[in-house]
Amino acid sequence: MQAVGMKVGELAKQTGVSVRTLHYYDEIKLLSPSHRTESDHRLYRDEDIVRLQQIMSLRQLGFSLEEVRDCLEHPTLSLLRVIQLHTARLQEQIDLSHKLLNRLETIANTLNATDSVSVENLIQTIEAITMYEKYYTPEQAEKIKVRAELLGEETIRQGEQDWQTLIEDVRAEMEKGTDPTSEPVQALAQRWWELIQAFTGGDRGIEQSLNRMYQEETPEVASRGAVDSALFEYMGRAIGAMKGECS
Repeated sequence: MQAVGMKVGELAKQTGVSVRTLHYYDEIKLLSPSHRTESDHRLYRDEDIVRLQQIMSLRQLGFSLEEVRDCLEHPTLSLLRVIQLHTARLQEQIDLSHKLLNRLETIANTLNATDSVSVENLIQTIEAITMYEKYYTPEQAEKIKVRAELLGEETIRQGEQDWQTLIEDVRAEMEKGTDPTSEPVQALAQRWWELIQAFTGGDRGIEQSLNRMYQEETPEVASRGAVDSALFEYMGRAIGAMKGECS
């Protein structure tokens, strides 16, 4: 910038802030040009550019104009601090964008793998992804993703089929009134536990997150309708008995 300063049109062109906005900031005394030429032209100088940067950063942080004014009049708020606040907010936005991108990619994969997807199924997929993000840390989610890549699609599809078969077998025993501690149900409990271990990869943290999801959500929601509360309670008793025998 030249030492004499910039006219409002030049500043608008250089910064992308509209002339109208700059005039409004001048009108409300938030940012006024600090220099006048002999011909009474008002010019923005270095200190004005610094203040404009602070204003725009604070505005992008969500501050109202009155809050911006209060911040700038506070003597301890430096340009560095404003930029640090702005940087932190942008990082949050980037993280949210990455999360949204992962959601969209998952939904796209679902659409690619299915000839037709109803709106109801799409909503269920979004709800499942949202719940997944709620209970698993980013590190755990990454571990699960890597493990899925290592297992491959065929193994995962087989695992889904194994779960469906197991759930049907457990439901049959439950409807017959078979004692959860009986040998047939204990064998099912062992299969249930092995499939959980296959999903978690033996990671205790992932297992705890999975348990927390089932504790805080209804089994119907957590399993996307595959397991109801009665079956979940029945298998919980069976697994409890199995672990008691192993201890």
